[in-house]
Amino acid sequence: MRIGIIGSGNIGGTLTRRFTTLGHEVTVANSRGPESLAGLAAETGAHPGTVQAAAEDSDVVVLAVPVRAVRDLPGEVFRGKVVIDASNYYPQRDGLIPDIADRSVTSSRWTAEVLDGATVVKAFNNIVAQHLRDEGRPVGDDRRIALPVAADDPGAKQTVMGLVSELGFDPVDAGTLDQSWRQQPDTPVYATDHDAEGVRAGLASARP
Repeated sequence: MRIGIIGSGNIGGTLTRRFTTLGHEVTVANSRGPESLAGLAAETGAHPGTVQAAAEDSDVVVLAVPVRAVRDLPGEVFRGKVVIDASNYYPQRDGLIPDIADRSVTSSRWTAEVLDGATVVKAFNNIVAQHLRDEGRPVGDDRRIALPVAADDPGAKQTVMGLVSELGFDPVDAGTLDQSWRQQPDTPVYATDHDAEGVRAGLASARP
């Protein structure tokens, strides 16, 4: 699969390493430009590119950037794309985004509204990068960690759940984008490494 990754920090860099190891064709981009990605590209075999190239040349695009940066993305290049939102809203970093801060919308719904025409899926936002890198296990392993996946589009959700499983984690259907608050910071499934049963219980027990 052709995968674009926007953001080369902890989660973006980790997913670049993991997906290239699995044989996917990865284009990685960040706000500093392709020349800043030479080391990561040499290490992984990923293609360093612009944000536009990472989106246009890919079947699935991962957003691993601060939520505040979503407004600065060239939104038109995401139209028709499956976009994995791996980000979390942190007011101290992202500043005040009123609709998210007052919980009128989830951060992923807000991202979907900004990137009008993209099919947004919430995933990879509740696991720390080190565990995403090191803790993938084969199907059936008792130690396999589960990750929630939320989306409105069933086909896009299944695509992303397949990638989650390929990385060595059990995907759990977490409902729609409007329910994705259940996997955001300060919820029972955030950075807690539960199995599938534990993730389902944590999603159910989350409180706004």
